[in-house]
Amino acid sequence: MATMAAQQPPIAPGGSSTSDTRDNDRGLPMPSRNPLPLSASQEAQVREVFNARVRKLCADEIKAFADCARNRTFSIPFACRDASHRMNNCMLAHATPEEHDRAREQWFAQRQQRARERELKERRKLEQEAFHREWWGLPQRDPEDVKRELEKLGRAERIGGLTRGRSGADGKRNGEGEARR
Repeated sequence: MATMAAQQPPIAPGGSSTSDTRDNDRGLPMPSRNPLPLSASQEAQVREVFNARVRKLCADEIKAFADCARNRTFSIPFACRDASHRMNNCMLAHATPEEHDRAREQWFAQRQQRARERELKERRKLEQEAFHREWWGLPQRDPEDVKRELEKLGRAERIGGLTRGRSGADGKRNGEGEARR
């Protein structure tokens, strides 16, 4: 066990085990090689990234199998056996724990982009609702409700059960160590 630990490169604090800093320059650094536990929906998003990466690596084999299977029904297992085996072997070769770790790192690297997209979508929704109410002559929403929703947009994504608040105007972190609803 000690020899295995000696063979693996050390993990830098606050980053991955590679010395490549490309991800750190673009956004927040990944907390560690095996970061905090994610929620079920976040793990599903990581799986989607993982599956897309594997499909991209095996795109030629998948296309060859799809071309073989086109316009066939019952004869697919017999006529496309070789293409099917090549496709499955490729996917098995690339569906490794290391590739899953890379997909997880990619998911963490894209979390700021997802937060911006989510915020823009919610703001657009609020604008459309205000226009709808004005157009149809409906009463305006309670300003406190609108204010709460705008504050909610400013909250960071939850990772590991806790939110990491964004820096406020006074330089303090909002909600540090607090779990928000």
